[in-house]
Amino acid sequence: MIIKEVRGCTPKFGEDCFIAENAVILGEVIMGNQCSVWYSAVIRGDVHYIHMGNKVNIQDGAVVHATFEKSPTTIGNNVSVGHNAIVHGCTIKDDVLIGMGAIVMDDCVIESNSIIAAGAVVAKGTHVPSGSVFGGVPAKKIKDISEELLTGEIHRIAENYIKYAGWFKENN
Repeated sequence: MIIKEVRGCTPKFGEDCFIAENAVILGEVIMGNQCSVWYSAVIRGDVHYIHMGNKVNIQDGAVVHATFEKSPTTIGNNVSVGHNAIVHGCTIKDDVLIGMGAIVMDDCVIESNSIIAAGAVVAKGTHVPSGSVFGGVPAKKIKDISEELLTGEIHRIAENYIKYAGWFKENN
């Protein structure tokens, strides 16, 4: 893993986190407890801060970045950022699933209990209301979230990634 100080800021990690051997975490990154950063993921807090809550998983190949002195990235609790997704200079509240290959651009706000579908592009400044599923290019509301999606997808995936991380921590 590459963990580097940039501009006087060193990444800080909560308890019980898993960082894959080839993950890259730079600069002003603050991560909560039970987070995981998977293979080839990059979290670049070099140009602005990136703050993450508890039980956040940044899956393989995902990139989390910000915009210089303008748009930081804040990620709440119980958030899954899918494989090869890009999260850039935005706010993601609690209990959110960002699907595989999705892009969330600067100044977006993804409210709690929401899903951004795989491959969606959430254009700069978009506000995703709580309880929504957004998809497409550009992303638009597809439907309201159901209890089945909330528990069967958002919560299930976040909890599974805590379990998966445990498998890797056992072997270290």
